[in-house]
Formats: sequence, C-alpha cells, structure tokens
Amino acid sequence: MKIRRQVLAIDAPDLNVESTFWASMLGGTIVETDYDWHSIRVDGEKVLAIQLAPDHIRPQWPDGQPQQMHLDLYVEDLDSAHAEALVLGAELLQAAPDTTVPNGFQVYADPAGHPFCLCWGEG
Repeated sequence: MKIRRQVLAIDAPDLNVESTFWASMLGGTIVETDYDWHSIRVDGEKVLAIQLAPDHIRPQWPDGQPQQMHLDLYVEDLDSAHAEALVLGAELLQAAPDTTVPNGFQVYADPAGHPFCLCWGEG
C-alpha cells in the first residue's frame, strides 16, 4: 500500500470556531471546501481537516467516553505556546508537574473538547 498523504480529520459542532482555533494554533489558513468541511493548510500543505458534526460529543479526558485521539504539538517555548493556546480558546486539562525537565507535555482541549498536548524536548 502506498499512502500519498496523511491528513487527520476531526469532528466539531461549530465548524468556524474549530477551524479558526486550529488554523491559528498551527499558523495556517482555512480553506472552506464545502459547507460541512474545512481544510487547514500550512505552507500550502493540507495538514488537518475539520468536519461539521452537529451531534459531536465532547470527549472526556482521560478516562471518559468516547475516548478518541489527540495531537502532540512540539513547541520551542512552552510558556509562550501555553499562553497563545489559552487566548485562542484552549482549556488546560493537565499541567506538567515540572516544566524544567528536558522532555514533557501538558494536556489541553480544543474548543470542541479534542485533547492535544503541547510537548517539549525530543519526544
């Protein structure tokens, strides 16, 4: 099997809020391809898709149902990335116990409740 491209698609009850959040987090742009589908492009490459899902159920992290997926975003400056994520509408779910260690992560939720991590170090 040859895979030409990998794109993660996530569901959201509010297409515009979710698309704006992820375009801002990833430094990309929104391409509205259909009334219920947006693509997020970074440097001209499609990196994420957002699908309108009016009946979307916000995942409960870490043990809730439905448990879905999460993104790991490796950042150069955790403090700056943390502040920006919160301004964009993220919710901190789990703070790192020690941000001075060489590798680590903090867990957040996007506006639709999808968990993602801001990570630092080599991973």
